[in-house]
Amino acid sequence: MSDIILETKGLTKHYGGVHALEDANFVLNRGEHVAIMGDNGAGKSTFVRQITGVEQRTRGTVVFDGEEVSFAGPLDAREAGIETVFQTLALADDLNVPDNLFLGREKTMWNWLGPFRRLDYKAMREDTMAGLVKTGVKIPNIKNTIANMSGGQRQCVAIARTATFASKLTIMDEPTAALGVQETAQVENIIRTLKEQGESLILVSHNMRQVFDLVDRIVVFRRGRICANLMKEDTDGQDVVAYITGAKTQPEYEGAA
Repeated sequence: MSDIILETKGLTKHYGGVHALEDANFVLNRGEHVAIMGDNGAGKSTFVRQITGVEQRTRGTVVFDGEEVSFAGPLDAREAGIETVFQTLALADDLNVPDNLFLGREKTMWNWLGPFRRLDYKAMREDTMAGLVKTGVKIPNIKNTIANMSGGQRQCVAIARTATFASKLTIMDEPTAALGVQETAQVENIIRTLKEQGESLILVSHNMRQVFDLVDRIVVFRRGRICANLMKEDTDGQDVVAYITGAKTQPEYEGAA
């Protein structure tokens, strides 16, 4: 088995004449936590959308868990083992925690009745509780609807979804951008738990302190291109900012915009 869980080669996305992502070559090793940083419009979220099938790439290849993939949509990516927490969370406000975690892949019983099946609520509740325990997420009542939860609880539910299923890779796109101090600390503790469990993770974040606390490596995007690949212990915040602003570029990325 390869040590690489995800690799992109020449990953590119154009929206008409706008080159949002250009020739992104990226590698993520198993169990590694990598941050993606860059200014607004640098191509970070575009990169995530191409990996997860939210959008179809203009060109390039994505190799996941040893196989070249081309996901038709996010559900295909989830079934392959990629769980993503987007900024929008993608939660249904009128549903409770188990219903949200199993939305689109509900457990059923009496499958021998053909199209007439019954949802297995007991199994979904049990698996939900196991996922919450695995990530250390504390939800007082999983029967509450998402609409009745705080922003931090909502984010934690979205993250717990990654642990409820056999995910091989977790991607978090600005998971604490709209959270307070305590809620941010809870999400960061979940990320540390995933690290302890050997889960691979991509973290898109503007939060420099958070990045240096949580990841092994930092990949910087600028104007749709990767312009730096930095080991955390070999860099600092000022150095990262220099790459983000274009004041500095690594020799191998001198062609970056």
